[in-house]
Amino acid sequence: MTVAAFFKVSGAGNDFIALIAPEAAPSAATIRAWCRPQVSIGADGVFLLEQTPDGARMVHFNSDGGRAELCLNGSRCAAQLAFELGWHCDSLILATDAGDLAARRLDAHRVAVELPPIAGAPSATRLAVDGRAWEGWTVEVGVPHFVLPWPETLRRAPVAELGPRLRRHPDLGERGANVDFVRFHAPDRFEIRSFERGVEAETLACGTGVVATAVAGVADGRLVYPVTALTTGGFEITVERSGSDRLMLGGDARIVAQGTLLAGAVGHPPPAVWL
Repeated sequence: MTVAAFFKVSGAGNDFIALIAPEAAPSAATIRAWCRPQVSIGADGVFLLEQTPDGARMVHFNSDGGRAELCLNGSRCAAQLAFELGWHCDSLILATDAGDLAARRLDAHRVAVELPPIAGAPSATRLAVDGRAWEGWTVEVGVPHFVLPWPETLRRAPVAELGPRLRRHPDLGERGANVDFVRFHAPDRFEIRSFERGVEAETLACGTGVVATAVAGVADGRLVYPVTALTTGGFEITVERSGSDRLMLGGDARIVAQGTLLAGAVGHPPPAVWL
């Protein structure tokens, strides 16, 4: 009856199911089933973690079952889990599909990761939806983002309605992009709500979205490092310089639970589609 042993982890509210060195990766259908809330464990994604001589390697899948190049909140959680498992004490190299990340444990519930140099500058972008132009920046941070400044309270930002339209906008190409609704407060602070591709919904936090916004805001003169982002989950994530060409992302990363996924976690019907 046993399907798989797992850890449940959370990075600023971005939650994941973690499998330690499984014999094989779960299928896309299994990942979708596990990540569905209320009828299964529920999560924004699944990652596989294995030990390496320098630290650990993770492979990340979004909740739709698709493999993703990078998830920074997932990466911070993966590093925290490796620390908890005793693979390294307080620093390690985490290998991802987007390159190696240097991770450092800040305390029992916080981890920082150093990103490889970000290639390319933010690009001013205008996307038209139903005759209205939305102006922001496209930024590549391992994965693509469209950063959209929002002049009013984020409470009224139409993330669920506008997010999917922008995420799949034809001007963004076949890959589309994550969409970040951002309100700038001060040179060292902003608020953010993110609609994530692969999850196809708003998440409580998006690490790459925080970095993309910081990069765009600094390039536009609205922000100065170090900066702090307030996420939907209520957690704060910081971005600061690490050397001349690298950035460090730090914040909440915690191990929430450990258990066994059973057969009942899969095999349920898809949600109803009302005619």
